[in-house]
Amino acid sequence: MKLKLSCGAALVLFASASHAQSSVTLYGVMDSGLLYQSANAANFQSRVNLGHVYAYKDGGIYSSIWGMKGTEDIGGGFKVNFRLQGAFNTGTGKGGLTDTPTTTAVFNQQTTVGVSSPYGSIDMGRQIVPMIYAMADTDVRNAQYFGSILTAWLGLNQAAFWQGTSTNGSVGALYDDNAIVYRSPKLYGASLALEYAPGGVAGQFQGGTRESVVLQYSNYGLNLAGVYYNGHDSNPFTTTVSGIVTAPSTGLNNNQFYYLGAQYTFHDFSVSTSYSRARNPANTSGPKGFNLEMFSGGLGYRFSPFFKVTSGFYYLHDRNVGANHSAEYALGAEYSLSRRTLTYAQVGYVDNHGNMSQTITYGAAVPQGRSTTAAMIGIRHSF
Repeated sequence: MKLKLSCGAALVLFASASHAQSSVTLYGVMDSGLLYQSANAANFQSRVNLGHVYAYKDGGIYSSIWGMKGTEDIGGGFKVNFRLQGAFNTGTGKGGLTDTPTTTAVFNQQTTVGVSSPYGSIDMGRQIVPMIYAMADTDVRNAQYFGSILTAWLGLNQAAFWQGTSTNGSVGALYDDNAIVYRSPKLYGASLALEYAPGGVAGQFQGGTRESVVLQYSNYGLNLAGVYYNGHDSNPFTTTVSGIVTAPSTGLNNNQFYYLGAQYTFHDFSVSTSYSRARNPANTSGPKGFNLEMFSGGLGYRFSPFFKVTSGFYYLHDRNVGANHSAEYALGAEYSLSRRTLTYAQVGYVDNHGNMSQTITYGAAVPQGRSTTAAMIGIRHSF
């Protein structure tokens, strides 16, 4: 009996010690509202206007997500971390898109395992790439799903023949499969992120590979970011009438993206600006070539700890065809009801010319060459 009690006490103590060194957290966000858009298209390459729409819309600020994350302290300042995170549609319950056209996954955003230490961190697996965080930190609209640097960057992808049937874009990346990312510790406000994603294509060392470098500085209210992204065999899928056509991996260097951005916050006032360049180094002027520019500017003001207003301007330009250009304007207000719940109202206008089809909100296609107005009200709750 004493032996049993001793063993039981030892197990309790061991479990307590393990619990002190390890943790697993379940978390999620639900974000939804009502959207009105004056002109809509079946896809990003269509010039046909389907008319105005009034609909339930998931993801007015960011996507609804569910996930789990954990960490284990292994001593010496080192920790092993993991994260599983996926987007889902609150209106239908459907999971988010992956890099393969028309397919969905439970954890389509992040599936990483890695190690963090005083010397930085390394994460491996599918993940949100460092360039997106850098763009968000230098945009007053914070790369939201409605009228921001993110939707403007998606406009660059649409101009570079991305069809939107998967998350594998033509310009830069929002997510990368099989990625290995190193993030340095901050030194006087400066930090570095390095990404490499091997393609795993037999006989083609560069087939499907991705690499990026992100430099950031954050101090005294100033955020600065510089991004270089390079991809091989990007966006290899084409959807045709007969089905999906997959291009063979050849190691073609066809996705290059540069970004310089800055944001400054003084008391409650914020201002941001950026310049981007997207090009296909393998073919800048042919049928599948692109050579695009993006300019942005933003202003924001926080009236109280609970209420803020942000605005943004995003201009896209085709260096090959001057008639292809687009300007977008967005204005949004957010009010926090509590620490976990906020409401928002947003309005945007985009003026597309030529073959441009810049969107106002992520997931709502706009006809090529058409001006469009959109407005959305919604609520976002985290748990």
